[in-house]
Amino acid sequence: METVIPPSPPILLPISASPVGFPVRRVYCVGRNYAAHAREMGHDPEREAPFFFQKNADNLLPPGQDFPYPPLSSDVHHEVELVVALGNGGADIPIDEAFARVYGYGVGIDFTRRDLQAQAKEAGRPWTAAKAFEHSAPISAIVPATAVGHPTSGNIWLKVNGETRQQGDLGQMIWTVPEIIAELSRLFTLAPGDIIMTGTPAGVGAVQRGDIVTCGVDGVAALSVKVV
Repeated sequence: METVIPPSPPILLPISASPVGFPVRRVYCVGRNYAAHAREMGHDPEREAPFFFQKNADNLLPPGQDFPYPPLSSDVHHEVELVVALGNGGADIPIDEAFARVYGYGVGIDFTRRDLQAQAKEAGRPWTAAKAFEHSAPISAIVPATAVGHPTSGNIWLKVNGETRQQGDLGQMIWTVPEIIAELSRLFTLAPGDIIMTGTPAGVGAVQRGDIVTCGVDGVAALSVKVV
C-alpha cells in the first residue's frame, strides 16, 4: 500500500563484529529493579515489585554519538542498565524458556529528566516527558548471546569524567532477566526486535554539558557518551 507521507526508516542498532544491524520494535524499561536504587528513590523494595514503562524506539542513541542535553530540564540523571535484545517473542512465556528468546545483550543509559519526573509523580501523571525524550537511551552495540552467554552476575558500572558514580552486580537485580521476560509477556505480546532495559543500581546522579559518561557490564559491553 502506498503511504501519504514517507514511512519512517527502521531503527537499527549495530551488532558487535557483524555487518548487519538489529532492528528495534519496542523498548521496555524496568523500574526499581535493584534494591539499593529503590531505597535511594524513597521506596521499599521488600514491599514493592518492579514495574514497567516504555521509551520509543527512536529515543535510542546508537554508540559513537553525543547526547544532547534536553530542553525544559536542569536536572538530567544517568541510570546505567543491562540491555536485553529479543530474537523471539510470544505471550505467557514460561521462565524456563525465557533465555531462548534472547538474541543478545548490551549496556545502555536511561537518561531521565528528574525534575520533570518529580513533577509528574507529585501530580500523579505519566512519566513520558521525563523518560521518552529524544536521544534519552544511548545503547552499545548488541553482543549476541552466542558470544557472551546469558550473564546472571557481573560488574555493572558508570563513571562521569572518570569518577565512579554507579557500581553494582547483575546478581543484585530483584527480578532476573528470565523473570522480567516472563512477566512482561503476561502484559504484552513480545516480539523479535524488542529491547528491555533491566533497571539500574544505586548512585544515579546529574550530568552537565561537557561531561564524558562511560559505562559497562564487564564481559558484555561498554559505552562512552559525551553530553553536549
